[in-house]
Amino acid sequence: MKVFNEYLEIVNNAIATLKLPGQPAGLYDPIRYTMDAGGKRLRPVLALAACEAMGKDPMTAIHQAIAIEMFHNFTLLHDDVMDNADVRRGRPTVHKKWNEETAILSGDAMLTTSTMLLAIKAGDHLASALDLFNGTAMNIYEGQQLDMDFEQRLDVTVEEYMEMIRLKTSVLLGCACGMGALMADAPFETQLQFFNYGVNLGLAFQLQDDFLDTYGNPETFGKAIGGDILNDKKTWLLIMALKEDQTGKLREIIGSNINAEEKISTVREIYNTLNLPDRIHELIRAYIDTAISCLDTIELMPEARAFFIDLALKSATRDK
Repeated sequence: MKVFNEYLEIVNNAIATLKLPGQPAGLYDPIRYTMDAGGKRLRPVLALAACEAMGKDPMTAIHQAIAIEMFHNFTLLHDDVMDNADVRRGRPTVHKKWNEETAILSGDAMLTTSTMLLAIKAGDHLASALDLFNGTAMNIYEGQQLDMDFEQRLDVTVEEYMEMIRLKTSVLLGCACGMGALMADAPFETQLQFFNYGVNLGLAFQLQDDFLDTYGNPETFGKAIGGDILNDKKTWLLIMALKEDQTGKLREIIGSNINAEEKISTVREIYNTLNLPDRIHELIRAYIDTAISCLDTIELMPEARAFFIDLALKSATRDK
């Protein structure tokens, strides 16, 4: 097994050598801009690591790994339009640098490119890979719709929220892990346990994102802090606070024209009063523990098991 940065180098090299057409530049330049922006590359790394953990050269799954990363970035282009986000990974979002029409069309092209990449050297696994990939994609769209539906509701439950982030975010990490195992000829039950590992890792990952959006450092997090609060976005923090805040202050603030800095400060103070920062990290650790328990049913070499455990533990304490 390699270390994370060695897989990351493989992924970055593969992305750097992607042969996208030169014209029309208005379609392909935003794709290059997006893919060149870096990011955590967690999903393709997971795919390569799962493949190698099952005894195959990680390059066996390189095209499928990059397909998943391309798909992930496609969703970000469209998400940024929907959320009217200004910054992504410390740079202007595509719809701000170009325009909304460009972000939508280039995102469409990224979606199609991802399916083309998925099919390269998939061999006998093509049908299964497409089933996994397309099923995951539909889950993500369902999760996005739920997220949009939640914008108009103040009665969203924690259970509804966790299902939404499972669909919108977590299943793609599960897909990456399962895809790597699939390309390595692992039995279906092993693919499923890798998938479950990724889903639970993804739940912890999204909850940590929720925390960082309110409490993180914008210089390391890569975007302005407090966006979820300003947009009244239904996160675990807000849902719990709406449920438990007895002062009524939070409900008064939501949808108001209060000054941005004051709104962020006031909501954060409510969260602190309810001890939500500590409580969300207890929940994050519970999902990390569940992810690690999924590894117990997979026959892994000690270094492979250590890789996935270490990755899970670091996800709970990351700052970006």
